[in-house]
Amino acid sequence: MLIGVLAVQGGVAEHERTLDAIGVSHRQVRRVEHLQGLDGIILPGGESTTMSKLLELGGLLEPLRSAINGGLPAYGTCAGMILLAKEVLDTRADAHSLNALDITVRRNAFGRQVDSFEAALDFAGIEGDVPAVFIRAPWVERVGDEVEVLATVPSGPAAGAIVAVRCGHVMATSFHPEVSGDTRVHEFFINEVASQGN
Repeated sequence: MLIGVLAVQGGVAEHERTLDAIGVSHRQVRRVEHLQGLDGIILPGGESTTMSKLLELGGLLEPLRSAINGGLPAYGTCAGMILLAKEVLDTRADAHSLNALDITVRRNAFGRQVDSFEAALDFAGIEGDVPAVFIRAPWVERVGDEVEVLATVPSGPAAGAIVAVRCGHVMATSFHPEVSGDTRVHEFFINEVASQGN
């Protein structure tokens, strides 16, 4: 199995370390040819508008959109969730979306960097609490009929906020499992990739 990690901007190394920890081969994706032969792709956290502009400038936006819409399994964290969403609130007019998940997300919904926090989540399909680190994170305000909610914030001012979703071969979390030291969300994605026979 070979998993791509989108590497135009953002937290690439943390995802690579997590994939190393679970023994999954990976490749950085910076150009169109890097999409060839992938079984799945991870879109890391970072700055979503910057990432979308770099995808456009590098000629990768449409090929990546086509690959995911054509069945390439994808997992986005934080900014990656924003890139995958069909609708994004509080974003710039020139930002692009891959339109791969029928969800509406709000950028920086939990506040600024100083409002970053951690929580223990009940994550569908994973046994035991999943530690979640939220850093200038989005949340999901609307899910389409086919979208499964995998996790919500359990308590506090944002209790009930949707922070993990999946629809078919595409999943996204508004938090950063790659910085928690817990590999189970990545393993969940890898199992999804394997089950789809790609």
